[in-house]
Amino acid sequence: MWVLLALLGFGVGFFGTLVGAGGGFLLAPILVLMYPHEEPSTIASISLAVVFLNALSGSAGYWMRRRIDVRSGLRFSAVAVPGAVLGAVVAQFISRAVFEVVLGVVLIGAGASMLLGRGRPAQVAESGVPESAWGPRIKHPTGRGLAISFVVGFVSSLLGIGGGIIHVPAMVYALGFPVHVAAATSHFVLATTAGAGTLVHIATGAFASGMRRTAALGVGVVIGAQLGAFAAKRTRGVLVLRVLAVALLVVGGRIVWAGVWG
Repeated sequence: MWVLLALLGFGVGFFGTLVGAGGGFLLAPILVLMYPHEEPSTIASISLAVVFLNALSGSAGYWMRRRIDVRSGLRFSAVAVPGAVLGAVVAQFISRAVFEVVLGVVLIGAGASMLLGRGRPAQVAESGVPESAWGPRIKHPTGRGLAISFVVGFVSSLLGIGGGIIHVPAMVYALGFPVHVAAATSHFVLATTAGAGTLVHIATGAFASGMRRTAALGVGVVIGAQLGAFAAKRTRGVLVLRVLAVALLVVGGRIVWAGVWG
């Protein structure tokens, strides 16, 4: 079982870092299926802790490649962290069925918006992105970005999905970030929000029974995240978003089915 969890962590770390979503959108529904009798708060706490390890490792890889817009990331984190704390508290009071349906609907909605949205992702080469001592620097609507980040922080802790599935497409389509900068900056924000949410889950006791499983998943996810950050530079941005959208629709549909008819 521990080897299986480590392999699962590797896959989650690789793909989650590749798309900048943290991998929680994959891990949370898999944990729901693997542990049908586990409390929602425990599943969310395990997934969120793994997302934190993934985001921390992936951010280090992106940092070395100077792909994170640090200024934007710090602003987004300032409002996302309070949202993450609130989401972790609310997670203690929702039932398993509600947890599954909400998780599935969020995944389906994010996937559908990416496939059906009229906007186009910013097609800017890395060499065309303005640089500063803080890394890439993208001009964007600040108020809109902060509002989105608060929602991302709340959803990430409530469902344990990390929030990148919302943040990356929002940064690309609504804020005008190039895909490669959005993925890297989202990962940076995920590290702060997932860390804050995990601390709350620890304080409430929800994480106590998931520590060993998190450790096994974490071994794989840290390695996978580094490879994902390396592969992201060689992957087309549009392809990344399309693969992410299809994965969200499939996994979200399966979870809603389990929550309603399971």
